[in-house]
Amino acid sequence: MLKNSNPLNILFWNIALAACWHVLVFIACVRLPRRFFNSERKRYQPRQWEKGGRWYKDHLKIQLWKDKVPQFIAKDGFSKSHITSLSLEYLDEFILETCRGEWMHLTNCLCALVVLIINPFPINFVFAFLILLGNLPFALIQRYNRFRLDTVRRKLIRDMRHAQSRKERATASS
Repeated sequence: MLKNSNPLNILFWNIALAACWHVLVFIACVRLPRRFFNSERKRYQPRQWEKGGRWYKDHLKIQLWKDKVPQFIAKDGFSKSHITSLSLEYLDEFILETCRGEWMHLTNCLCALVVLIINPFPINFVFAFLILLGNLPFALIQRYNRFRLDTVRRKLIRDMRHAQSRKERATASS
C-alpha cells in the first residue's frame, strides 16, 4: 500500500493509522461490557510459565522499571503506584482495570502487524517496533500487577474467613 510512497507520505499515513487505531481501541475498551474484562476469563488467567508472576521479576526485572514508565489514570481510575483501599470490592475493581489495560495494550500491538504489511522494508520494522515499544511493556505491567493484586485479594479473603470463624466461635462460647 505505501511501498511506493515518499518518506513524508509514509510518515504521515503511519502516524494517522496508529493514532486512529489507538483511539478506536480506547473507545472500544471504554464501551465494552465489564464482563469482557472478567479476570476469570481464560485470556486473563495465569499461565504456568509465568510462575505466579515470578517470571516477570526473574527474566524481565519488571520491578526495576515498571514504576518509571508513564501511566494513564482515568477520572476515578487506579494508580499503579499504590493501593488506596483493602476492600474486596476495590481489589476486584482494580483487577478488572488491569484486565482492561492488558486487553487495550495487546490489541494495540496488533497495529504493528498492519504496519509490517503496508510499509516497505525496513521502515515497516521501525514503525512496528515503535508501536510494540509503546504498548507491550504496559500490557506486561498490567499482568504483573494482577498477580500481585490477586495475592493481596486471596490474603484478604483468608483473613476475612479467619475473622468470621473467630467471631462464630466467640458467639458459640457465649
